[in-house]
Amino acid sequence: MNKKDDEKLQALSDQMHAAQESLQQVTEMLKQMGLNAKDLPKPHEDGTPSVGVSVPRAADIADTADTVAGKVIEGHFDGQNMIGPDGKTYPVPANYASKSKLVEGDLLKLTIAADGSFIYKQIGPVERKKLISKIGLDNGQFVAIVGDHHYRVLYASVTYFKAQVGDEVTIVVPATGGDEANWAAIEAVIGS
Repeated sequence: MNKKDDEKLQALSDQMHAAQESLQQVTEMLKQMGLNAKDLPKPHEDGTPSVGVSVPRAADIADTADTVAGKVIEGHFDGQNMIGPDGKTYPVPANYASKSKLVEGDLLKLTIAADGSFIYKQIGPVERKKLISKIGLDNGQFVAIVGDHHYRVLYASVTYFKAQVGDEVTIVVPATGGDEANWAAIEAVIGS
């Protein structure tokens, strides 16, 4: 295999791992509800999620997060997930993180509704700085390259902004400790 095939395989492996983690979370939520996968209704044929388990849109979160009754957990965003005060990892939907341009250190509130839905709300954004970078691949993972530093970026951000390897993009990182950050949020694509 050549290097491009290796990179594609690594990207597929990363995506499969993320999907497996999501399935584990769903299985755990079902278990907490006293159900299992065979109790789920059939998915919609057009691919839209069923009511109650949809991935929250940023516009909906501010309106609904404070009114949902359920368990509330606060934690910080690590670039991909929310880390709770007990060190437990909670999956943040990649499309929400991308569209909200979350960066490492942002404080989030997770409300777990009575039906098992996860509703996130950003409650404490860290101070940010913007940098110009180029999109690249590092072991099959999309990265934003600034000098010698490679920031990981969410695959959902790359696809949302239709960025490609070699594109110049504006990224957002924490203002304090941004040089040590592992992750960056894509702000916009500047060009090829």
